[in-house]
Amino acid sequence: MSARSVYDAREHGLVGDGVTNDQPALAALVDRLGHAYAGDGRPRMIAVPPGDYCIRDVATVWRSGVSLVGAGMQATRFLLANPGAPGTPTPLMWFTALQHGAGPDNHLADCTFASFEVDGSGMQLDEYDPLAKGLGLQYVLRGRFRDIYVHDTPATGFGCDFLQDTVVDAVLAERCGRLDTGEEPGGAGIGIGIGGWGATERLTVTACTARGNGTNGIFIELQREEWPPPRGIRITACHVEDNRFGISDWGADGLVVTGCTMIGNHEAGFDISGQGTSSTAGRGGMVVNCVIDGNLRDGVGIGNTPGPYTISGSRISANGRYGYWEHHFGGGYSGPVVDLVLDGNSIHDNGLDGIRVDAGIDHSAFTRNRIRNNGRRAAPATSGGGSGVSYGDLRLTDETAEWRPDGHRGKHVTVGEEDAVVLFNTQTQLALAPHRPGAGRAWRLGRPPDGAPYELPGVPRRRAGITLDAPVGVLDLDGNRIWDDQEEPSQTHATWATERACGGAAR
Repeated sequence: MSARSVYDAREHGLVGDGVTNDQPALAALVDRLGHAYAGDGRPRMIAVPPGDYCIRDVATVWRSGVSLVGAGMQATRFLLANPGAPGTPTPLMWFTALQHGAGPDNHLADCTFASFEVDGSGMQLDEYDPLAKGLGLQYVLRGRFRDIYVHDTPATGFGCDFLQDTVVDAVLAERCGRLDTGEEPGGAGIGIGIGGWGATERLTVTACTARGNGTNGIFIELQREEWPPPRGIRITACHVEDNRFGISDWGADGLVVTGCTMIGNHEAGFDISGQGTSSTAGRGGMVVNCVIDGNLRDGVGIGNTPGPYTISGSRISANGRYGYWEHHFGGGYSGPVVDLVLDGNSIHDNGLDGIRVDAGIDHSAFTRNRIRNNGRRAAPATSGGGSGVSYGDLRLTDETAEWRPDGHRGKHVTVGEEDAVVLFNTQTQLALAPHRPGAGRAWRLGRPPDGAPYELPGVPRRRAGITLDAPVGVLDLDGNRIWDDQEEPSQTHATWATERACGGAAR
């Protein structure tokens, strides 16, 4: 083979007509170029002109030194399908520990993947399979993933693990994990397993967008409990919207999340917990200068971590339940979080408490936060139906109502056997969230008929700026301003401490 570095896919058997199966030609070319790289150490690039390239029934096993570069996100399109192998996952490419023996000593090196689209809508399975990804690579060294649009895959869209000295830049992941019930492993827009390289994984995820994905928009997940949580991972300038969780730290040490927007996610905008494969929560990280707004339940949810963790300089607003929630989920670490810092945040207009502590904390600090107008879920229980009541895909209108604006934020409205979550409301209309990430309507069983009766529940009597309802050790409360300047205040207390929180040394 010649020593040239760029190979036109059309000159090597790929057709791109939307009909021909281009997978065999792609696999043969990857093998040839990978063999050449192994011989002389010179990386090669497959240049893929505009076209619709069908990838059917078999995934291509990738090789070191082989890059795949298209002509643009919507110009070069890879269409994944499995008509000849029903129920078989068919990612565009894979190289994994389980299937191919990938590991630190058998890794992919010097690969760039850029400027193409991966459409997973044609991959059909009877049940969820975590291997039904768009891209599924493990143990990548010096990788570059740039300007990739992946969508409608049954499992995770970008599902690549153990990325060393690697950058993931401007990946757009939409409606991935479409077969995930929310309880399966994977099912994310961008899901990155960590820990395989040891105590340090040098990875940057930047300027990515993840919208409408089945579980996480972006998650970092420690893959084995016995592995040390790695340092060196950064997530910057990303946008996550309408996922189950926005950004999740399930096992890193010192994850840095900066300048990100996390809005409209169904469980939490930012999440730390032991829900991952190893039941290990992140620790030692920081979330700085982010917008965390309008998530259906909580803005920030932190649990199962020994700490430390810092949330600073962020706007945490208009979330359906709590702005910040300290909790424990299921398995994993269940002791107090130590050295938790909430500093300089603007925490306002959340449905219930601005800050809610339901799990133990010690040697922590809530400092210089501005906490105002929380407890917005202040409207009493109500019901209606009949004339004047109408339903849309994402709304409920009652022309006779006189609801307090945003007084039903975060509530579940019940209509027969259906229920939907209220994002916000006017005096006569409820804006409703999609019934699952990526859905176009609030109703699982179909839009209710106009006039159908509905019910809205009441609210807790106490909705504070800060609520402490767990054992508290040393806690510094310094320089916070907590107030409510609405004509009809909704935040019932500045701070509220229950008997469970007594005995600490709050200063």
